[in-house]
Amino acid sequence: MAALCGTGVFFVNPAANQFGFNLTSDGMDLFKAKVHIEVQWANEQAIAAVERNGGKITTAYYDLHSVMALSSPIKFFKSGVPIPRRLTPPGNLLHFYMNARNRGYLAHPDQVQEDKQVLAQKYGYTLPETQDEELFKFNKDPRQIFYGLEPGWLISLQDRTIFKPNKSDLNKVYST
Repeated sequence: MAALCGTGVFFVNPAANQFGFNLTSDGMDLFKAKVHIEVQWANEQAIAAVERNGGKITTAYYDLHSVMALSSPIKFFKSGVPIPRRLTPPGNLLHFYMNARNRGYLAHPDQVQEDKQVLAQKYGYTLPETQDEELFKFNKDPRQIFYGLEPGWLISLQDRTIFKPNKSDLNKVYST
């Protein structure tokens, strides 16, 4: 979400109850890019379009504080607030984000891989080999909102410094 909002082309307004991006199948026949994308919702055809080209898609839930941070990362970092941890989805959305068919971020990776094969057979394409590519080596922790930055860290843009909590109690709070 931070990358999409950072382009200046796409916007999310948490004040208007916008909580992310819904990837639709519009233009799926024209889509040719290999991307690693995390959205809040995607339909089956959109998932197939991304994976057909060797990309990776994940659907992930973001709570209000996470959306506020991701929708304007520079503004968030300048606020001097530690990076929040991502909260778990509410009960009525938990099943969606645990479902490998939806490429949910809480789904088991082996089940996601099986469902990728099923979807490829359904839509008549062969999954490209992507196991060794840099694009797919790392995944975010389910509590992490910024790729490469852990909950609890404080980012100082002015000092170009990352402050990490050094007390075990604080580490425990942000990791659970």
